Amino acid sequence: MKICGLMKVTLLDYPGHVACTAFTGGCNFRCPFCYNSELIDMNAPAVMEIDELYKFLESRVGRLEGVAFTGGEPTLHPELPDVMRHIKGYFGMEIKLDTNGTNPDMLYEILCEGIAEYVAMDIKASPDNYGKAAGIDISREMMAKITSSKDMLIKGGPVVHEFRTTVVGGLHGDEDFEGIRDYIKGAANYFLQRYTENDNVLCKDRGFYPPSKEDLERYLEIVKPAVGHAAIRGVD
Repeated sequence: MKICGLMKVTLLDYPGHVACTAFTGGCNFRCPFCYNSELIDMNAPAVMEIDELYKFLESRVGRLEGVAFTGGEPTLHPELPDVMRHIKGYFGMEIKLDTNGTNPDMLYEILCEGIAEYVAMDIKASPDNYGKAAGIDISREMMAKITSSKDMLIKGGPVVHEFRTTVVGGLHGDEDFEGIRDYIKGAANYFLQRYTENDNVLCKDRGFYPPSKEDLERYLEIVKPAVGHAAIRGVD
């Protein structure tokens, strides 16, 4: 497993922890608003191999509290659980995983063994609008996998979980958040994140735009009654 990007220190990616963020390459979605589009290809260039990541972490023992794995989609890499085990066992660091939920078998392994302390799962849109937001045809089988991952996180275990939606003007509307509200009912944490444009957005010609604060607040009020805690992230 290669690392295609490394943020050496972050106070944001792993809530409550001083952490680094490791970016894996490859994703099975093609979200048109993706701002890490350079990581979609499984052949995305590596900045380091796993052994180099381990050397970096060894030099940060006592300073870093955790490692956040993001992408791309980290669970496309079969080696991921072993990498996580090694980091926990040798460096004593906690693990956060960002995922789109399409690999419930790996997620089950990670949750059952307590390999990760924190899992953040993207909820792209309401189930009826999922394919448009994910940029691919979502089969019943894939939607069932996403739902299985969602249910695992909601139903239990000591792992801290959050669901989150990147809100895109021109793509999401009230009906999406009504659907999300029903879909993630019982979740502990849910966050709305505002879409922002940058040079790496996959499809910059779709007429997408950052939603207004008023829209975000309205969407938040739609979902809030169904979850334990809901908030808008990164907007003053």
